[in-house]
Amino acid sequence: MSDWAEEREASDPKAGPERLRELSRSIDWHIRRAVASNASTPPDMLSSLARDPVQWVREAVAGNACAPLDLLSRLAFDRDGFVRSAVALSRNATPEMLSMLAEDEMVDYDSTLSKNRYLIKEAVGRNRNSPEDVLEFLSRDQDEHVRASAASNPGMPEDAFARLSKDISWLVRERVALNPSTPEDVRNYLAEDRIQDVRAAVAGSPYASKEALAKLAREKAWEVKECVARNSSTDPEWLLALSDHWSWKVRVAVAENPNTSRAVIDRLASDPDQSVSKAARRRQGEES
Repeated sequence: MSDWAEEREASDPKAGPERLRELSRSIDWHIRRAVASNASTPPDMLSSLARDPVQWVREAVAGNACAPLDLLSRLAFDRDGFVRSAVALSRNATPEMLSMLAEDEMVDYDSTLSKNRYLIKEAVGRNRNSPEDVLEFLSRDQDEHVRASAASNPGMPEDAFARLSKDISWLVRERVALNPSTPEDVRNYLAEDRIQDVRAAVAGSPYASKEALAKLAREKAWEVKECVARNSSTDPEWLLALSDHWSWKVRVAVAENPNTSRAVIDRLASDPDQSVSKAARRRQGEES
């Protein structure tokens, strides 16, 4: 059997425990990693793989949804930061683990941004199990990506959103706009943000108020208008107004919106732009 075939077998949740045990001893770490990721792998086997010399195998154990708490506790102190980051992302991580990992200063260089990223702090910020005090702590971090990860967490304390909506980083403010737990008044405030990407995040949020959507529908930027036109919370009257917009992308979004009236759909079916008319005709077929 080829290594590729064995790796696929090692990932199969229907694989038997004896076969998984055999594959967990493979000299190929890719196969051992596949076993470590398999939800059907028995706890004693995961415990053995948690001591694997290859960090990517240990990382897979930490990311396994069925990994026992004692293994996560051990891996939270692993010598490799990527393994600890996987623990920080685990839905089984305890508040105590997350509190400890929130202070982990491990960094990895992000070549796309040409800067170091605090991967473990960011992972803790995204974890739904992170306690409020931990999220509050991370929301005041000096690094914008750490603050942004915390700002995206629905568990963020409500009184922190107003402060984060005024953060110097537009990335943090965008995450606040997208957070389902953001209070309506804070999201309305962000609808007037000076950065287009933040306003577009509000325009595309299913939690945006009718007041914010009406304001953003009058935007000059077509990118923001497209987000409004695509939002399932947008009123039919604004979809009617946007159906005449000069940008074909906005009109396509109107055609695809479930709130758009049949009269508007029928008119867009004859739109001179092929993408718009095609989207409208597809809707006609769905509703006929």
